[in-house]
Amino acid sequence: MTDPFFRSGVAGLDRITLDAGLRAHMQRVFAYMAGGLALTGLLAWIVAHTVLAQFIFGSPLRWIVAIAPLGFVMAMSFKMRTISVSGLKTLFWLFCGTMGLSMGAIFLTFTDASIARAFFITAATFGAMSLWGYTTKADLSRMGAFLLMGVFGILIASLVNLFMLSSMLQWMVSVAGVAIFTGLTAWDVQRIKQTYAESYGEEANDKLAVFNALSLYLNFINAFQFMLSLVGNRR
Repeated sequence: MTDPFFRSGVAGLDRITLDAGLRAHMQRVFAYMAGGLALTGLLAWIVAHTVLAQFIFGSPLRWIVAIAPLGFVMAMSFKMRTISVSGLKTLFWLFCGTMGLSMGAIFLTFTDASIARAFFITAATFGAMSLWGYTTKADLSRMGAFLLMGVFGILIASLVNLFMLSSMLQWMVSVAGVAIFTGLTAWDVQRIKQTYAESYGEEANDKLAVFNALSLYLNFINAFQFMLSLVGNRR
């Protein structure tokens, strides 16, 4: 079976050149993602262990830090083609920072040990699915479409459970969430390979690296939160 990455590519570039460029591109993507996760985790810990916790979660400011990340994601998506590389990077770091402010709540809700356990389980599964997505020769596009439908499904189920308050439904949503977002990781990694082959110019690839880092970051954060709801011990 032919690797989907090489079905179409930049004209005039051979497989060796494309593969070398792809590895460098993937390193940039994962470097941005890792940096974003580190920033989020650091700010979340600082918020939970300082007076910022009361300042944010004891006031209407908590709604601002909860909604702000969505605004940054929408800005990055709509301005992808027109914004400069530096502007896109700024939005990415602001997004990761505000996520850290809002996620300080998990340190107030769950024990540190269970947070660490959920993180390492998520990191292991994320790494395995990333490797599979990068190396597999199977076309994962159909799986991706199915998983994206699953995202809408768990969103609807979560909204319904706000009224039902069913522990069983919450457990099912959490299991489905972990499965869906780890599966999306493999699909996203393969998609990154394909979009790299179809892109032109250093600026385009730099923008793609940031935007693709955002996609993987969201997969990791969502899988982590669902995993935490399954294995986390509340204070």
